[in-house]
Amino acid sequence: MKEQEEIMTPTGLPENAFRELGKDEEYRPVMEPAHDQKEVTPYSVTMGLVMAIIFSAAAAYLGLKVGQVFEAAIPIAIIAVGLSGALGKKNALGQNVIIQSIGSCSGVIVAGAIFTLPALFILQDTYPDIVVNFYQIFLSSLLGGILGILFFIPFRKYFVKDMHGKYPFPEATATTQVLVSSVNQGKEGDGQAKTLIAASLIGGIYDYIVATFGWWAETVTSTASSVGTAVVEKTKLVLSCNTGAALLGLGYIVGLKYAFVIFAGSIFVWWIIIPLMGTYGSPEMLAMDPDLIFKDYARMIGIGGIAMAGVIGIIKSWPIIVQAVGLAGRELKGKSTTAKEVRWQMDISMKHIVFFTAIALVAVLLFFWFGVISTLWQAIVAWLVVVVIAFLFTTVAANAIAIVGSNPVSGMTLMTLIIASAIFVGIGLKGTSGIVASMVIGGVVCTALSMAGGFVTDLKIGYWLGSTPKKQESWKFLGTLVSAATVGGVIMVLNQVYGFSGENALVAPQANAMAKVIEPLMMGGDTPWILYMVGAILAAILNWLGVPALAFCLGMFIPLSLNTPMLVGGAVAYFVSNSSKDKALCDKRRDRGTLISSGLIAGGALFGVFAAITRFAGYEYVNPLSEGTTQILGCAAYALLICYLIWDSKRAK
Repeated sequence: MKEQEEIMTPTGLPENAFRELGKDEEYRPVMEPAHDQKEVTPYSVTMGLVMAIIFSAAAAYLGLKVGQVFEAAIPIAIIAVGLSGALGKKNALGQNVIIQSIGSCSGVIVAGAIFTLPALFILQDTYPDIVVNFYQIFLSSLLGGILGILFFIPFRKYFVKDMHGKYPFPEATATTQVLVSSVNQGKEGDGQAKTLIAASLIGGIYDYIVATFGWWAETVTSTASSVGTAVVEKTKLVLSCNTGAALLGLGYIVGLKYAFVIFAGSIFVWWIIIPLMGTYGSPEMLAMDPDLIFKDYARMIGIGGIAMAGVIGIIKSWPIIVQAVGLAGRELKGKSTTAKEVRWQMDISMKHIVFFTAIALVAVLLFFWFGVISTLWQAIVAWLVVVVIAFLFTTVAANAIAIVGSNPVSGMTLMTLIIASAIFVGIGLKGTSGIVASMVIGGVVCTALSMAGGFVTDLKIGYWLGSTPKKQESWKFLGTLVSAATVGGVIMVLNQVYGFSGENALVAPQANAMAKVIEPLMMGGDTPWILYMVGAILAAILNWLGVPALAFCLGMFIPLSLNTPMLVGGAVAYFVSNSSKDKALCDKRRDRGTLISSGLIAGGALFGVFAAITRFAGYEYVNPLSEGTTQILGCAAYALLICYLIWDSKRAK
């Protein structure tokens, strides 16, 4: 009885939560897996839906304004923990996981919608006959989200259980640390909670000051100096680093190995490809600055690389895909095992998954036929493109989230648009009707991949803590419905208030990129096939050499300023993990650093919401400091933040 009480009174994550398990070693989660837990309640469902609505609106606005969608899972987890404590709820961990799981639909649905669908409003300025309706945005997001959920569930056990300790899962790690802090008890647990709170406040206030007041530079760059400017003019060579606390923490959790590969991809583009293009390219390129060369040309190599890395990932994951399909077939024939699964590893029945998937696929086909494309056979072709790409790239999206915490949905969606558009033009679907069809279909695929990548985070959190996967999976559909409706309304309102093109409009960078790619394809322009092919060949060579192709190509696609802090964080993690000859002490320091980094990510995400609210309220701070001064202060502030992370990590005893 005493042993059971100790199991039922969790004091934090088990020692083997983040490492690979030894032979015959098992992982036991925080919540006792053999007993039912208080998870789905009127309180948890209601709060989850409220969070989904609030964060869908906030994420959509911020994403369209600055091009970055903050991860809603972490701030929702912080709010859930705070509310359960304020309301005095007992055994709230299971309910908090459900709140986070439902509410986090907001971020993934927003990413799927705003990366694609605003492109239709952008192209309306040139082609007035393009018509965009609320139901197109809503159904595109809803059906894409549902497909993402259904397609990923068969792969849950592989990613979250079979691959235990093999992937860093940076966002899931940070969110789990937040949730488990609410149940830590005793001296050690109290110390962990205080460390997490302190790091969250430091990271949050740090990022809020940068985003709202700009007292120091959010991105330090070599172009801020006269020497750096001269180098750029002659060679197009630039170095930049985002000074945010959240990205530093993310790099620490990802670790030096993957962070270095990602940074290598960035360096290949920014220090080799861009200087070559800017020095020996066309006269048009010679006049461009490095950022513009990256956006218009070099980044396309990354898109091709991501696509090929995705294909390679599909080939490598083929046994897993076959296994999942085989399991569905056996269950449909009634040959499933009769052994009773424990609550902690129980998914929605595969029979139900197949049934709901069939209904969803029929709904997608009807939506394409009656709502997007009037010709049945063209709608069927579009449907086949969506189904094949969304299903096959599900594992790629989950893999990217598991490794770097960043889902390359915009890159994969761009490649989907290119493939789909080429097919549509071949079957006679082009012009403005082809643009609408491609963008709506791209929205379905983008949302499906975004959901698959986000859902692996939710289910990994549930695995570490001991939630019931079946309950997470079931209630995810409701969160998707509410988030899709909210996002559709917000996009329509923001288009009326601000617009997405022209002066004083919301930037919507991904949607503008989609519009730039889709227009020449559908209206008879040039498409950079050579750049895509170069990226694809490079990814194949990297895979042959044993280099993680997806991580490298992600570095090519994501701006250098966002990849440099990943390397800095990874280097700090390596230093902390090797700061003593005592291995046990090094492990303690590494784990404390992970906790602190989780706090930096959590605080940065939560205060990012506050910064978005501040901007939305119309507050604009005029910074009196010169650019040179803010650059110097940015370097100093970032150095202090790094020193804090090292110092506090080494305080572990």
